[in-house]
Amino acid sequence: MELEDFELIYKENRWECKDKKKIEDKLRKIVGENNVSSKTIDLLAYTKDAALIGMNWTIQGTIAAKPDFIIWPDTIEQISDILKLSNQEKIPVTPYGEGSGVVGGAVPIYGGIIIDMKKFNKILEINDKNLTVTAQTGINGMNLERTLNSKGYTAGHIPQSIYISSLGGWISHRAAGQFSTKYGKIEDIVLGMEVVLPQGEIIDFKTIPRASTGPQLDKLFIGGEGTLGIITKATLKIWPFPEKRTLISYAFNSMEDSFEAIRQILRENIYPAVIRIYDHFETMRHFPDIENAKDKVMVIFVCEGNKKLVDLEESITREKSEKNSGIDCGEHPVEHWFETRFRVTETSAMPPYKIVFDTIEVASLWENAANIYHSVLESFKKLQGVIMITAHISHFYPNGVGIYFSFGGTPSKEETDFEYYQKCWNTVIKATLDAGGSIAHHHGIGINRSHWMEGEWGDGLNTLKEIKKLLDPNNILNPGKIYIDTWKGGEN
Repeated sequence: MELEDFELIYKENRWECKDKKKIEDKLRKIVGENNVSSKTIDLLAYTKDAALIGMNWTIQGTIAAKPDFIIWPDTIEQISDILKLSNQEKIPVTPYGEGSGVVGGAVPIYGGIIIDMKKFNKILEINDKNLTVTAQTGINGMNLERTLNSKGYTAGHIPQSIYISSLGGWISHRAAGQFSTKYGKIEDIVLGMEVVLPQGEIIDFKTIPRASTGPQLDKLFIGGEGTLGIITKATLKIWPFPEKRTLISYAFNSMEDSFEAIRQILRENIYPAVIRIYDHFETMRHFPDIENAKDKVMVIFVCEGNKKLVDLEESITREKSEKNSGIDCGEHPVEHWFETRFRVTETSAMPPYKIVFDTIEVASLWENAANIYHSVLESFKKLQGVIMITAHISHFYPNGVGIYFSFGGTPSKEETDFEYYQKCWNTVIKATLDAGGSIAHHHGIGINRSHWMEGEWGDGLNTLKEIKKLLDPNNILNPGKIYIDTWKGGEN
């Protein structure tokens, strides 16, 4: 069976190649005979990322998009040469980490070349004095963390996707891990990086704790989703492995009470490593055996680090929780979270029943947080075919929160799964914007959110597009992402 036999979701304005053999021969000269493939079995593996709608497509015999070549480079010079060739031949290029993104960021919607970074998988240095680790960006996240743990450290960055995601993917999507309240998000952790620009130039941003040397150009590439450059190496902060860990949980009467307790904790400059709020529905689903949590909102906390500091954090966390109607539920809910935190069984269970399921994370200041939560739920419940809409909150700041919605529904007979999926997404994003929130917290823009970027950025989007044009005048690097749709198709 050939790729042409599958129905494509993204089939407009694809790159058309007059002589694929000529291009493939040139690519083989750059990376070697065994590091290029145009075989159907290889191309098929790169037709989608981990966006949950992809499971529905697979069941229906549909694919999101199809690349023309897969390339596995193992040096930065090879990546540079590939991009130079791609500019000469006007070939779109999509960087690929481990394909764990859930918004279509790694989907090659116009075809062309996939650059798979899996051979960039080495830890180059662990520096105890500076408390840093330097690694190539194709390294698997859990491999990185396990190596650090074995030597007495942690990077503190533990996303739910850690088993199937890469360092480069974290940086490109501005990822946030489960322990982010204490250790920060990836933009707080990165200290330096090496980047190949779209036309093949190489920039090495030095590792430094902070500098006052003009605009922070390196920050453009954190969250750039592979549209402005390909990150090949990065230096991160690390920490000594925590001396003590304390598990705490409280049930609250309402989302508002839980928000207020956490807001007051963070105002005291107290940062539990993990904080998670489960709304009433998710509390019922995840903690049905906790009597004190019946009809309430569960919140779990993990405090870790130096023993004296952990004891202080625990004391203030308990004080603020009880001040805001919190009922102590012990360690069991947190132990349950540790046991199940990487399981995502619903994502594979729902599509066979023709249910469209997904998650959407947004961001808010404290003053809008409760309003956004309620507005999204009320707006979503007005859609036909709604089965569920729930939320948990897993990322916190002294100034606001990241809210994570999960939804499921069934499309009508008149609409496709994808049309219904887009309707659900648009409903959540519009309600968020109308209530004063931001359209994304840590999954990025990809395909799903690109048409909302004008609402998010306003006139600033024009400046962002100009930067893209300056760095990538032929628009070869991951076109169709972030900037709405700047690729117009083409052929070599």
